[in-house]
Order: sequence, then C-alpha cells, then structure tokens
Amino acid sequence: MSKWPMVRLERLAVPIERPAIPIPGISYRQIGVKLWGEGVYQREAIDGGATKYKKLSRVEADDVIVNKIWARNGSVALVPTSLAGSYVSSEFPTFHPIREKLEPRWVHWITKTKFFWDQCNDKSRGTSGKNRIRPERFLEIEIPLPRPAEQRRIVTRIETLAAKIEEAQLIRGEVIEEADRVVSIKARKILGTIIEPVTELEKWLDSSRDGIQTGPFGAQLNSQEFQDSGVPVLTIRNVQYGGLDVSGTKYVSKDKARQLTRYAVQEGDILFARMGTVGRCCIVPRESDGWLINYHIIRVALNRSRVEPKFIHWTLRCSENVKAYLEENIRGATREGVNSKIVSSLPCRVPSLSKQRRIVAYLDNLQAKVGGLKQLQTESAAQLDALLPSILDKAFNGEL
Repeated sequence: MSKWPMVRLERLAVPIERPAIPIPGISYRQIGVKLWGEGVYQREAIDGGATKYKKLSRVEADDVIVNKIWARNGSVALVPTSLAGSYVSSEFPTFHPIREKLEPRWVHWITKTKFFWDQCNDKSRGTSGKNRIRPERFLEIEIPLPRPAEQRRIVTRIETLAAKIEEAQLIRGEVIEEADRVVSIKARKILGTIIEPVTELEKWLDSSRDGIQTGPFGAQLNSQEFQDSGVPVLTIRNVQYGGLDVSGTKYVSKDKARQLTRYAVQEGDILFARMGTVGRCCIVPRESDGWLINYHIIRVALNRSRVEPKFIHWTLRCSENVKAYLEENIRGATREGVNSKIVSSLPCRVPSLSKQRRIVAYLDNLQAKVGGLKQLQTESAAQLDALLPSILDKAFNGEL
C-alpha cells in the first residue's frame, strides 16, 4: 500500500486533441502503443488519401496515449520527444499531464506496473461485451501521488537503476556471444592442424543407405497429410546448429510413414537445411531415430566404421575449407541454399578414427562448459528481468 494519497487521473491530466484533416498527397507519420508498458513505436507513414479516418490527431512529447482496445493489456504510454509530431486515430485518446501536479516521467514508469494494468483492465469492462476503455473511464484510474519534487527524485532513482539493469543485460548477451566465438575459434584452430589431404564428403558416405538423400518431393508428402500425432516429420526450422529444435514438430500417420521409409533418419545422420542460413546442419540424436525428413532437408548417412559423425559435424560448422567452399559455390545464386551436389563435394580433412574421437571429446567438453555458462546466464537474465518490476513496486509504495 502506498504511503501517498491515491489520486484520480482526471485531477492530474487533461484530454487533448490536435485535429488534422488528412490531405491526399501528404504523408502522416503514425505511431502505435506496445503492450505491457513497452512504450510507443513508429508505424509506417500513411498518405492522407489512404486512411479510413476522416480526422487524425497530432501528438506531442509527454502526451499520454491510450489504445482503447488493448489498454487492458497495458497498451498505454508516454510519447517520447523523438516521436513528437506524429499522428494517431480516434482509437488512441490522448491526455496531457498537468505539470504543476504530475511529472510526465512519473506517468511513464507507472504505465509499466501491474497495479496500473489491473486498473486499465477493470475500467475496460463494459456491458456491451467489448472490452474497450472509454476516455472518461481511463481518467478514473488512481495513481499514488507524492509532491512533484519527490516524483522527480524517485524518477531519477528509478532511471539510474534501470540503466544499470540494461547495462547488465547487455553484458550478459556479450558474454554468451563471446563464449560461442571462443568455441568456434578453438575448433577452427584444431581442425587447421590436421595434415591429412582434403577429400570430398562423398568419400565418407554409407553407400548401403544411398549416402545423401533429399526429402520427399511434391505429391509424395504434402501439408494436408500432417496431423497432430503419429510419426514425426522434420522440417527446415527444426534444423539448428545446436541440434534439432523439436518445437513445432509435424507428424504423419504410420501408414504414410511406411510409404516414406527411404526418408527416415538414423542416429548419427547429419541433416542439412537446404535453404536459409547456408551450411546450417545438425546431427540426429538417438531419440529421433526413425523420424522422417521433408523436401527442404538433405540427409547425409556416414560410414561410421571410417568416420565419426560428430567430427564431420564440427568440420562442417567450423572448417575454413568448408566456409571458403560454400562462399565460392553459393555466391551469385538466385536463391541461397545447398543441394546434394554441393553437399557431396564439401571438403574434409579426415584423420584416423581415434584422432577424430579425441578431437570430438575435447570440443564437446568445451561446448558443454559453454552450455553451462549459458544456463547460468539464462538464470541471471530471469533475475534481471524480475528486478525492474520489484524496483517499481518499491518506488510507488514509497520505499525507494
């Protein structure tokens, strides 16, 4: 409970409208309001002859704009100086703080609090069933109100702490990026010491399984055959450098899967995304053995008596030879991507099986350590994300 009086916005802000009749041939910069106190954003400019509204309203710095429909989800914000002079429609009622009573930045931070969102939600409820907030109902919302000088002191304190949180979040992201770079640099260095001659990937394929296999084409598998359960079908979005991302996996019936057995994958196969990020690939884990691929994936089956799949995967991800080859063969293509011919010709330096396994063990261990660091960073990110709401709660309860 705040130690300050709770005051209705109708005593602290006034409705304001700066009407403009849209003129064809004139461009109007538009803005919108993000949800959950995330602020104002610039929308695409619109020609005066293209808008359906007969009247727009110009907003200026420190105006408070409200999204009638989504105010219940925190779509209320203060207009920054950078977007002053933009326009909104009648769906965005606008108010201006009475500066002698209300510091605009006080309102800015209040719009980021749950107690404010809850009131917006409550005031949006109507008998019509349409949860739209009316301007007069918005002005019924109550906020804690210390004296203006105290508002400014607390706002300064909030913004100092918020800047420190943002800096910590930036550093966290940089740490993760740097850790990933360290692994790639180390892998590239190790692979660069291999003295065996360059060979093409096709030399190391499992001929008993057709070596390289593109997923089913056209009528063999269409989207209408996907269902909510059954045998999983991997698509291009599932193939990521860090492994298979199984979120959003699609399925087909067992009967359909039996028709597509040649497109089934096995543990240790390498999967290539045919389009998108050039060279993106991953290894099939044990739990995905027997799954199917669609047309946008190339499956590589390796002769595991001669080559370690994880070693080839590290080579494809980090080798300078592979990088140069892909740049040379993809450059100038109408649509960037790989095909079976490009994949089969990928250059590889392959040492003895025992050395491959030693390299894999070292790099996998390094990657695991980075994974542990990422997990710690993810946990710290959650803690950082929880800091600002806690700070705002203390601030508006008079404890900051």
